[in-house]
Amino acid sequence: MKTKEFYSMPEKTNENSLLASAQASLDKAARMLNLDPNIYAMLKTNERTLTVSLPVEMDDGHVEVFTGYRVQHTTARGPGKGGIRYHPAVTQEEVAALAQLMTWKCSLVNVPFSGAKGGVSVNPRQLSENELRRLTRRYTYAISPIIGPKTDIPAPDMNTDEKTMTWITDTYSMIKGESSGEIVTGKPVSLGGSVGRINATGLGVAIAAEQALLRNGCELNKCTAVVQGFGNVGTWSARHIADRGLKIVGISDISGGYYNPKGLNVDEMVTYVKQSDTRSLEGYSAPGVESINNEELLSLPCDVLVPAAMENQIRSDNANK
Repeated sequence: MKTKEFYSMPEKTNENSLLASAQASLDKAARMLNLDPNIYAMLKTNERTLTVSLPVEMDDGHVEVFTGYRVQHTTARGPGKGGIRYHPAVTQEEVAALAQLMTWKCSLVNVPFSGAKGGVSVNPRQLSENELRRLTRRYTYAISPIIGPKTDIPAPDMNTDEKTMTWITDTYSMIKGESSGEIVTGKPVSLGGSVGRINATGLGVAIAAEQALLRNGCELNKCTAVVQGFGNVGTWSARHIADRGLKIVGISDISGGYYNPKGLNVDEMVTYVKQSDTRSLEGYSAPGVESINNEELLSLPCDVLVPAAMENQIRSDNANK
């Protein structure tokens, strides 16, 4: 017999973690669906979790050891599908939660993939391009036994991009002794990648925001937006939202937040990041721009808020602000 107690979070889970949040969503759905306990038992756990140690030679000759993960939530619907992120806060628990969420995403749009995710605990802004390349090749080699075009297909995520996917493709192809461009998505178009992929998520955000505003009778040129995060998703979201006539009054990245009630110059900020040694907005300034922290940014008055940074940014303690 199914009971409320049966659908519960696993033990040893931080109640404020992303995994706890993902599990709570699964529990709620299971109760609403009166889900078979046997199916629930399989869905609440991951099919496979791989933790790898990644020794990498730095440019000065010393070796740093990083920790990487690849989690496959399930392969019931087809190959695992999910990105690889580079961030100092990456943990096994976070990657496990993201893998579970990928299962729901793929199922929702009915594509023949299952959920997976990967990550390395590293601050990529502190590594040179050569160091990042060596790290990526080491990580690819370490997870190669469990990935493949018919088993698990990685993709870009936070702080990884087309170049990262090129390194993965090259390394995996060398391991297999044949060209294996199908091992990843998100690679350059010249290597078989999809046209428009790089800005697709940001465009989707802008279209959703535009339609929500129009359905509520709002005039786009009188609306404001705040974008938290200035990576791939945040950058393209800001660009496409601005193209629709909204005023972008706040933007943040790892260096902090930037606010101008009269509007920020998104293209100027994109150019600044591209030319910055830190690959961030650190040190950015312009007339009328005020530096603020992340909590202040999330509380700015606006019509559209785009949380395009880390997960769990909107919580019970700040949702009403």
